[in-house]
Amino acid sequence: MTDRRISTRFTELFGVTHPVVQGGMQWVGRAELVAAVANAGALGFITALTQPTPRDLAREIERCRTLTDQPFGVNLTILPSITPPPYAEYCRAIIDSGVTIVETAGNLPTEFVEMLKPEGIRIIHKCTSIRHALKAQAVGVDALSIDGFECAGHPGEDDIPGLVLIPRAANTVSIPFIASGGIADARGLVAALALGADGVNMGTRFMCTAESPIAGPIKQAIVSATERDTELIFRPLRNTARVASNSVSREVVRLLGKDPRFEVVRDLVAGVRGRRVFEEGDPELGIWTAGMVQGLITDIPTVAELIDRIVEEACVLIEDRLSSMASVGREVAA
Repeated sequence: MTDRRISTRFTELFGVTHPVVQGGMQWVGRAELVAAVANAGALGFITALTQPTPRDLAREIERCRTLTDQPFGVNLTILPSITPPPYAEYCRAIIDSGVTIVETAGNLPTEFVEMLKPEGIRIIHKCTSIRHALKAQAVGVDALSIDGFECAGHPGEDDIPGLVLIPRAANTVSIPFIASGGIADARGLVAALALGADGVNMGTRFMCTAESPIAGPIKQAIVSATERDTELIFRPLRNTARVASNSVSREVVRLLGKDPRFEVVRDLVAGVRGRRVFEEGDPELGIWTAGMVQGLITDIPTVAELIDRIVEEACVLIEDRLSSMASVGREVAA
């Protein structure tokens, strides 16, 4: 592990060495990846709803503990559903397992704050707008993940990119927050810090690591892709999601453009198909998430190599390039 450190409000609050987060990702946030992130000094999240039942989640938490003695958390995504998952039981599994950090996403997590915070659990909530960030802060979350339009998954409906959204958050919220969307390297970390964030969240970048539990051909597909190789599906339904561009996602866009009803694409977007993509390695089997940042991803390092590289290069950028530019500016002014 690198001896370099970048200390922020986020690292102090969550007890990690580096201001880098591997957020929850469906079918991806499993023990082997999360433990590797934790062992490298960053913060990783097991994805609760990847586990079929709360009991399975408890087992996955325990499996992660056999691989690391460092802090890690659990992600809970809260989405409207006719038959919602047993969220209260998942929360109980988290509490009983002794996890002290939870990442929430989706709907405002009021009931989860009320359930988890009395147990000493700190909550990070993912938001795609300033108005949602302010609501989450008001209900008592401890930190925020501010997701710009570049991100994989659900970028919201405002289409505000990180270069605007992150400094707006810095001007508006008072609790620590991390920047998410479009970040893959040291330049992204330094830029996020300069814009006012206390760290960064990366998803697609962590998918493309040696410990990521997805099939090799999908990792290679990310490496080969450019920033233009994503699709925004569900836009007519106002439930936009950014996913990898393939024959399935392009067909979903085409069909909803003609008939904006979910029933028209239900079979194409079934979650089981996306899971098969990651397990079997065929990128055309279904819908799978990827961010525009794939245009910046050129290799498949170990998690430790990736985090060490990001932190080392970020420190060099801050200490050498940026400080020298500032000194040149002073000389010119003089």
